[in-house]
Amino acid sequence: MAKKKENSEQDEIKHIVRIANTDLEGKKSVQYSLTGIKGINRRIARIISDRSNVDPTATIGYLDDEKIDSLKKTIEEIKSILPTWMLNRRKDLLTGDDKHILATDILLTKREDLNTLKKTRSYRGVRHERGHKVRGQRTRSTGRKGLTVGVKRKPK
Repeated sequence: MAKKKENSEQDEIKHIVRIANTDLEGKKSVQYSLTGIKGINRRIARIISDRSNVDPTATIGYLDDEKIDSLKKTIEEIKSILPTWMLNRRKDLLTGDDKHILATDILLTKREDLNTLKKTRSYRGVRHERGHKVRGQRTRSTGRKGLTVGVKRKPK
């Protein structure tokens, strides 16, 4: 009887695993489930799982709390683990430090950067304000909103 209880406890899956203020799907493997966190791609997820001694192909919902805690600790220390060229925020404008930003912080920093560009009235900031193309694309025939592209004939 005791063995059946142990097996049923092991078979219970956590459908939602919460890491870095993000709900991850428990049915996926560790390396693909971690990509649900903004700022973590497949390569970084593989590095995190290897560093925290968790099998990257294991289903994340079946992991025990110790392994999930080790994943959380590794994610918190991600800046020291990754090489500088893999960080997503190098030479920050305000501090000058190299950072790796995760989850909702990405949206906030992007919004701050756009507001800084708009306040300084840089070319890119003005283009963002007006809703035009920012990165030098052509605008003669593409990027139109609402109107159809083509020649309008004179009424006869």
